[in-house]
Amino acid sequence: MQDASMPSTPNTPPLADRRDDNNHHLASESWRVLKIMSEFVEGFEELSELPPAVSIFGSARTPRDDPAYTAARELAGKLARNGRAVITGGGPGIMEAANRGAYEAGGVSVGLNIALPMEQEPNEYQTHELIFNYFFVRKVMFVKYARAFVIFPGGFGTLDELFESLTLMQTLKIPPFPIVCMNSDYWGGLVDWFRATLLERHHTINPEDLDLFLVADAVDEAVEHIECVLCGRRAVGAGLPEVSGRAARMTAEGTRQGVAVRRTARKPLSPDEPAI
Repeated sequence: MQDASMPSTPNTPPLADRRDDNNHHLASESWRVLKIMSEFVEGFEELSELPPAVSIFGSARTPRDDPAYTAARELAGKLARNGRAVITGGGPGIMEAANRGAYEAGGVSVGLNIALPMEQEPNEYQTHELIFNYFFVRKVMFVKYARAFVIFPGGFGTLDELFESLTLMQTLKIPPFPIVCMNSDYWGGLVDWFRATLLERHHTINPEDLDLFLVADAVDEAVEHIECVLCGRRAVGAGLPEVSGRAARMTAEGTRQGVAVRRTARKPLSPDEPAI
């Protein structure tokens, strides 16, 4: 007869050991929750007093002699002189360029860095600096404290920020706000794919979804669009014309192939009641 204190099989640890492992796992998970909460609290406390901000995204690999670096620096400087804070990921490339432009203009220059296995050094042009361990906490800060996004050419991380913001607006989790994608040569192929594949072939988006962002090449065009939307002279999602008697309309929409768009009666969130 097998001793009751022995495991039932060679690969099954004793019950007491399994309980210890479970308790250790629960303690570890609880500690992780506290770490996540602490990052949210620190971010909220640090950023809640910012002036109206614009988050600027783009590749960390962009060299200083690249035209995109020059454009990001110029654009951030113009926004800072308009009283806008500038928020970036705090690293090199486009992030450095945007922080640098805001910093040199005497504005508020925020870097939200991320702790990575391959260290990303914070750039030196920041008036406010935070370092996060969790990407999802950092992403909340980019959206929650920004009135607009400007997105320069970048990699997967840059595209992730674009698609998340479009999804949040499309699903009414946040009020519509201006998104400007800089460099039509970079973004043109993606927009063509949106139109030909998602809209016309598979019917997985609606025509007005393509009006949620503007593709621009000139810095002044981007700044003008942002300021016009934030001052109420232009609506997001209305084909980007001047508003004349019709406010921007965002509705939750369900689509099926070959079936007309179904609109719900849900009311869009106002800026005073954001979901994040």
